[in-house]
Amino acid sequence: MDNWQELAEFLIEKRVAPQGITDRRILEAMKAIPRHYFIPPGLQKYSYEDIPLAIGEEQTISQPFIVAKMTELLALKEGDKVLEIGTGSGYQAAILAEMGMQVTTVERIETLALRAREVLRQLSYNILSIIGDGRNGYPDNSPYQGIIVTAGAPKIEEAWLDQLADQGRLVVPLNTEIGICRLCVIQKKKAGEKITYQKTWHDYCRFVPLLPGVKNKTRMQN
Repeated sequence: MDNWQELAEFLIEKRVAPQGITDRRILEAMKAIPRHYFIPPGLQKYSYEDIPLAIGEEQTISQPFIVAKMTELLALKEGDKVLEIGTGSGYQAAILAEMGMQVTTVERIETLALRAREVLRQLSYNILSIIGDGRNGYPDNSPYQGIIVTAGAPKIEEAWLDQLADQGRLVVPLNTEIGICRLCVIQKKKAGEKITYQKTWHDYCRFVPLLPGVKNKTRMQN
């Protein structure tokens, strides 16, 4: 796709930014990443439209606006550690890495994780990719300044809260009814031994459900 940069520029400046995304770091990162790399060949012609697309295994790559919105809600600084629950295509992880974050991403579907690793490797992003149950987070690299969940969650997992740093933010689409989620941000605050959580609500959206366990289809290694 020779003209992808032109298409990405139009998508971000004419479709995503006008919906209220003001953090230029996010917009510039999204313009720098070839989204079509993360999309199956048969759907690549739609890569630079503001829509979600199927990536196999009954999963999707999210609508660019929602990716930008959730990234903005994380409110991260360059160099912050961030955990992604649900690697999917790898696109969200790439954006965070492009912005200079230290990214750990967890995916329960092995085939998707392996495919995402290869794309991220091709683009030279240094991201720790874990195949595992995202409900458990990844305590080995905690605490995280940000945790982003990219699947519709029925509840807030204690592991996510435990692995947040002081002042860290969890961004998660929580199920409100069948097929509908609402973005929830939880900020962790410590005062001595006391820990409190500040919750705010944001856009309604649609996500595939967060599922338990690990789905292995191959025995390939890193």
